[in-house]
Amino acid sequence: MAKHLLSLVVLIVMVLETSPNVSAQSGKASADLIVRGGVIVTMDNARRIIDDGAIAVARGRIVAVGPRAEIEKRYVARESMDAGGKIIIPGLINGHTHIPMTLFRGLADDLDLQDWLTKYIFPAEAKNVSEEFVRAGTRLGLAEMIRGGTTTYCDMYYFEDAIADETEKAGVRGVLGETVIDFPVADNKTNAEAMAYVEKFVKRWQGSELITPAIAPHAPYTVSEEHLKAVRAFSDRTGAPIVTHISETKKEIDDSRKAKGASPIDYLERIGFLNERVIAAHVVWPSATEIEVLKRLKVGVVHNPQSNMKLASGVAPVPKMLSAGLLVGLGTDGAASNNDLNMWEEMDTAAKLHKVFSGDPKVISAQEAFEMATIRGAQALHLDREIGSIEIGKRADLVIIERDDLNQIPLYSVYSDLVYATKAWEVLTVIINGRTVMRDRKLLTLDEKAIKESARIYREGVLKSLKPQK
Repeated sequence: MAKHLLSLVVLIVMVLETSPNVSAQSGKASADLIVRGGVIVTMDNARRIIDDGAIAVARGRIVAVGPRAEIEKRYVARESMDAGGKIIIPGLINGHTHIPMTLFRGLADDLDLQDWLTKYIFPAEAKNVSEEFVRAGTRLGLAEMIRGGTTTYCDMYYFEDAIADETEKAGVRGVLGETVIDFPVADNKTNAEAMAYVEKFVKRWQGSELITPAIAPHAPYTVSEEHLKAVRAFSDRTGAPIVTHISETKKEIDDSRKAKGASPIDYLERIGFLNERVIAAHVVWPSATEIEVLKRLKVGVVHNPQSNMKLASGVAPVPKMLSAGLLVGLGTDGAASNNDLNMWEEMDTAAKLHKVFSGDPKVISAQEAFEMATIRGAQALHLDREIGSIEIGKRADLVIIERDDLNQIPLYSVYSDLVYATKAWEVLTVIINGRTVMRDRKLLTLDEKAIKESARIYREGVLKSLKPQK
């Protein structure tokens, strides 16, 4: 009898811990935060748009969303945020970055990918990248992304453990991949060192509410078959996502066919590398058959239109991918090849690029472009159960946007306004995991002045390192 009573008590405690508390005085459920007023663009399955809505948040998750009068009748909160006259959207998802490369912004432009990498970026990294460099660049990138309403990003770089540390401190969500590559780099000089680093990195961060640790083999042309198979085995054992570049340029396709007798996608399928944990950046040159392979294996694909345009890598067949049902998100790539981390520009570019490239103004509608930056982006990162839309049970990643600037008036279509008219500077407030990280354009978790000063100091070091030695 005593044992049964104890079990009942434990069950009651668990229910109370996962449910909103009810105020004895008001009879309302209690929440940590209520965001009230404004137009809520939910991005749920029905794509509901709620005029004069409200969102209740408790323990970092959304516990209620609906008309303001209904939510206010049911909930009371310790903190209330007025979003009247504004637009509330799910946090934007930047599906592909190399965040510390903000410190290489503008270092080398107007080059093809191989020259850009081998003649400028790899040498600059070899001479400059350290853990402190990575931390400074990460803080700069995080501040830029928060200002633009990005709440989740997917990264691939070196010293990823330090990136995770800075990301958690800033209160930002990240799928963060430690690079594995077959030549000595800043943090690890051999494959064995890199795999040992990843082992510790993943073990440290798994279970974090904000950080999803991943392993990031750079590309099929920089990582051997043996090492790619080891990456897949590591992912199978730990459940860690795999972040990589695939089929970025035509040259990559041609070289792969000569060296391996298959295109990168066919080669990776042949060696058993691809699965539902893979997040593939770029995928500019897939065949129709390869699109079906990616769909069947549930590979997430991240489209990087501006970076691909700037490096003349080509135009990914995104309309065909979407029609086939691929999991396609949007990314900026690193700031050294873009040259910013602005998801509003990526949405606008994605919609317009595919219209002019296909000759069809109906492809990639404004709504589809916005989906790729939110719910489809979450699907591409395999995180759509947690983020990407404003729904009960999901993480409270919310962005409040101005809707009264001159470039936003008059407002006929919310999606049109968001994709074709809204700019990053119109982001007012950013909430991640229920925590406000920017309010009324003021960063709350990062020191903007110190970040700028640090970045300028590193600039001088980079320039000095690249001068010819006498």
